[in-house]
Amino acid sequence: MTIRALIVDDEPVARRGILRLLRQEPDIEVVAECSDGGAAVSAISAHSPDLVFLDVQMPELDGFAVIEAIGGTRMPAVVFVTAFDQHAVRAFDAQAIDYVLKPIDPERFRRALQRARSHLAHPDDGFVRRVSEALKSIDRGELQRYPSRLAIRSEGRVRLLDIDEVDRIVAAGNYVEIHTGAKQHLLRETMTSLESRLDPQRFIRVSRAAIVSIARIREVQPLFNGDFVVLLKNGAQVNGSRRYRAALEVLLR
Repeated sequence: MTIRALIVDDEPVARRGILRLLRQEPDIEVVAECSDGGAAVSAISAHSPDLVFLDVQMPELDGFAVIEAIGGTRMPAVVFVTAFDQHAVRAFDAQAIDYVLKPIDPERFRRALQRARSHLAHPDDGFVRRVSEALKSIDRGELQRYPSRLAIRSEGRVRLLDIDEVDRIVAAGNYVEIHTGAKQHLLRETMTSLESRLDPQRFIRVSRAAIVSIARIREVQPLFNGDFVVLLKNGAQVNGSRRYRAALEVLLR
């Protein structure tokens, strides 16, 4: 049986990754790709896919809104794709066929795909009901929280770094250096992009090239022309610029 699949994710890199994995499966036909929830609703109606790889958090219509728009009785089988760790998806773990965490692990993806095959070969009459119950019970506010870990890719492996370990982040060309005590980790991401993913109650940007953990700040020393130096509890010094000084002072007050 050929399985007609739809990929829905607002991140081009994630869509390409899923597409690359699905192309390795001879029984999968990708009928369309969508970058937002509105397009997903239209594509599901137009193509009637058997299986949807559905991002959870997207602008305008998130993954749950897509299911609500289509309706529980007409929604194809779903494998959720999410950047949030396992406890964030616990509420719908039992309701969806499966979920895959970003960054996507190929072996974990294949297991999810196998579960989807089994479901499609032997449909579960209670699946639609369970998805509907999940939509009612899940706390969407929890999905808006900030990640508790960062995925660091190195030498073909992915290490999950706890946010609590981070004391400062420094720009390094097309990468950022994430400092955890005496260790450094390179992440291919811009400062602005990473800043948007960090909890502003825990991290603050002090210059174009530096973000620091608020809990790690020991002292702030003024310099000339409004610039300043942030001294961290581990002895590290981070230069700050006057452009960011006002926000830091408000926070410290």
